[in-house]
Amino acid sequence: MSAPIADAMKFYSADRALAFHTPGHKQGLGAHQLLKDLITSEGLRREVSLMDELDDLHDPRGCIDEAQRLAAGLWHADHTIFFINGTTAAVQTMILSTVGEGDTILVPRNAHRCVNSALVLSGARPIYLAPDFDPDFNVALNVSFSTVERAVEKYPHARALILTSPNYYGVAADLPSIAKLVHRHNMLLLIDEAHGAHLQFDDRLPPSAMDSGADMSAQSTHKLLGSLTQTSMLMIRSAQIDFDRVRRVSSMLQSTSPNYLLLASLDIARLQMEEGGSKLIGRAVDLAQQLRTEIKKIGGLRLFECPSLDPTKITVNVRGLGLTGLEAEKVLRHRLKIQCELSDPANVLFLITYADDQTVADRLINALQGLKYGAPSTLPPTNDSAQLRTAYPPASAAPMSPRQAFYAPTTTVERRQAIGKISAEEITFYPPGIPLICPGEEITSELIASIEENLAVGRRLVGAADPSLLTVKIIEE
Repeated sequence: MSAPIADAMKFYSADRALAFHTPGHKQGLGAHQLLKDLITSEGLRREVSLMDELDDLHDPRGCIDEAQRLAAGLWHADHTIFFINGTTAAVQTMILSTVGEGDTILVPRNAHRCVNSALVLSGARPIYLAPDFDPDFNVALNVSFSTVERAVEKYPHARALILTSPNYYGVAADLPSIAKLVHRHNMLLLIDEAHGAHLQFDDRLPPSAMDSGADMSAQSTHKLLGSLTQTSMLMIRSAQIDFDRVRRVSSMLQSTSPNYLLLASLDIARLQMEEGGSKLIGRAVDLAQQLRTEIKKIGGLRLFECPSLDPTKITVNVRGLGLTGLEAEKVLRHRLKIQCELSDPANVLFLITYADDQTVADRLINALQGLKYGAPSTLPPTNDSAQLRTAYPPASAAPMSPRQAFYAPTTTVERRQAIGKISAEEITFYPPGIPLICPGEEITSELIASIEENLAVGRRLVGAADPSLLTVKIIEE
């Protein structure tokens, strides 16, 4: 087994050719000592690009091509493209290579913001689908099969469906059933699989997008595997995908001066999984299951569980301790020296990866056991989170596409004067982080009522120009 990109970098460095090319630090000779400490001298010697031996990400024919082919084989794809501009660029590539001006695409309301950026760039018209929601834990689940089925029947002309699976909390959609459904209607299935690069390697995890029949999936290799931050892979497995178009779009969205340390880290992460992925990910799942058993024994804490859940995402509800998730995060970080992945008003989320071991698990359990003594409570102890009564708009076609709304002139009006107007902004309350309205949609009286209800119970507003929402940005008539 080998890592073709890393091997090519090592070979070029060992050849000792005198550098009259970029980067300016000339293989570390001019680097500041702080940079040398950060990367190491050997890493700087190999931090070069675009030499014949090192191939070209935009026209791969050598080591990059070989590395991408090896990754495609391991993740059961027909083609793989490496990304050094993050999964943002990979998701945008999926959308821009499959839908264009005026095309319809089915989109979950809680999609990552890069999806909305891609909609602006492409000119496609989204039909927003609301995910299911667990009000007890204040956690968004995923878009259900029945929700997709209704949307497909109502919008049979849609070109594609994009889903986030698993989502941030580890909840996966029923991808095998959804893939069969959309393919019967000649639609493409695109998956934002940022949190799913590890799914391939243990049967106790939800099935991967490629194994479920998706046409393309974008994976954040760095999130749960061993590549450097900002590195991702795009997986393609479909005769319905124009691979040449995908490559051209990816080239538009990626740097023409790719960092080879990032590329090599993708190559090495693939090698690590090929050498022992099942063992490494299996150990992580075992550890996560053990942690889940122990957390259930701690009074005042509740563990989020649901079908199709990645067990390595451990969401702990702390309301029973009289703490918010944000308070719990501060106590864990500053007093107990534990940093969670995220906190929300009710929960803290911990990621278990192949890098963790029993010592790490024991420290987490000890910290959670001591959490109740860490801070004064600001909430009455309770096992019941505030029920979410917000009703999300049913799937419908918006009067304007995100692209049209982005470029249209806007104005600001008093909140109730916005009824019947077209929104120029996204309005989202957290939790659950699902937009009540997106740019280009009509602001209804029901929406204003939901906004006022959310404001009344003190939910945190995200995205709006006016944090008080006394005023709303609309499209000028």
